[in-house]
Amino acid sequence: MPGYASVGARLDGLPLSGFHWRLLGLIAAGMYFDSFDIYIAGTVLAAMIHSGESTLGLNAAFVSVTFIGMMTGAWLSGVLGDRFGRRFCYQFNLGIYGFASIAAAFAPSMPWLIAFRLIMGVGMGAEIVVGYGTLSEFIPAVWRGRFGTILNLIINTSLFLSTFLGWLIVPRYGWRWMFVIAGCGALVVWFLRKSMPESPRWLESRGRAEEASGIVTRIEAVCGVDAATSYANEAAPRRIDQEDHGQLRELFSRQLLGRTITGITVLVALFTVNYAFVSWIPTFLVKQGHSVSNSLGLTAVMFAGGPVGSLIAFLLAERTGRKWGIVMFSLICAAFGVAYPFAQSAVAIASLGFAITCCIYVLSSFSVATYVPELFPTRLRLRGAGLSNTVGRAVSIVIPYAVAASFMRFGIAGVLTLIVGTLLAQALIVGLIGAETKRRSLEAIEEEAGTATPSAIESGAAGAIR
Repeated sequence: MPGYASVGARLDGLPLSGFHWRLLGLIAAGMYFDSFDIYIAGTVLAAMIHSGESTLGLNAAFVSVTFIGMMTGAWLSGVLGDRFGRRFCYQFNLGIYGFASIAAAFAPSMPWLIAFRLIMGVGMGAEIVVGYGTLSEFIPAVWRGRFGTILNLIINTSLFLSTFLGWLIVPRYGWRWMFVIAGCGALVVWFLRKSMPESPRWLESRGRAEEASGIVTRIEAVCGVDAATSYANEAAPRRIDQEDHGQLRELFSRQLLGRTITGITVLVALFTVNYAFVSWIPTFLVKQGHSVSNSLGLTAVMFAGGPVGSLIAFLLAERTGRKWGIVMFSLICAAFGVAYPFAQSAVAIASLGFAITCCIYVLSSFSVATYVPELFPTRLRLRGAGLSNTVGRAVSIVIPYAVAASFMRFGIAGVLTLIVGTLLAQALIVGLIGAETKRRSLEAIEEEAGTATPSAIESGAAGAIR
């Protein structure tokens, strides 16, 4: 028997309340330590190069296994999150990287640290997919883009904090304490987040309409909305099939192929640019003759651009929209990238590095935080986001070696050429085939893809969106 999609309309009709902010806090807390764990790589690896515990080759292996783990985690979270629910997947991956981070603090050598990093990567990759996807399913359409950028803003303060703490802690107490901070923080959040509700949209997509409606009713009560009123004012329902839980091949159907290409493009570009610059800049500065302390100090100033970029994205998310915001800031970031190799003084290096970081995190807020989860229907949302993340991570596995080779042969100019080329390709592809999603319900975005071929819907073709 078919069900009717009412949950989305009711969630989008809610006023903002303490419930939405508490949910944001629960999701942000876990993702904060996830991001902190990712960004301590630059500080830790630079210190290990300086102490002789590692080499450029081992550092590249460390970064690469991080991407292998994150690629695996992204794929598993897409499959498990769409099958078993957002909440289960969220808690599972948080526990994985929390315990692995603590184990990494006791690694006796670089090969052991690399092995623990692989396990940590599985949890980190899953957290990104599930976190952003879950938030998008709860927040009303008119606020969804801004909440995604708020989440990104909170998370990106970890970039500055991890670098700043590394500057304070690593030269005095060693790099191991950075993993202790990340792991203990993650496990504390694991206990706090046990109260997080399951996504009603996911429950409904699995045919569990009564359970979904019950959760929404409780949310409405918290928001001060009478359930009877929400039913009466509800938009015309949309039919769904309780037995149709979606299949991976639908992501490559005529209706969704353009969105799949778009999602893959923005994440490949984001991860390439982000990790080519963010993860390697402390090492580059050390190799260029700066002391570890001076290198980390300059890097901390540069990385302060992360929160500023997220704030800019918050102001523009529902104005320029995600599509044209990605295009515009790809071009701006490329321009700063062209100028960076010509910077000579510490002030110029820090200023241009700050501007590049700022642009990178505007793109992060628009793409991974908001745009990619919006592109796919609920029953395929985590698989679509997971596939996009998986391909992005797969490409990122070879990026550390490409960056190291470019730097050794051409210096910082070679690395910036890679970054600029990636940004220009992203602007072109998103500008040509990307869909705009600002201030639109997830159901409306889904229907737009499906109505491109009405006959496919009527015939029940596998690629159709019902």
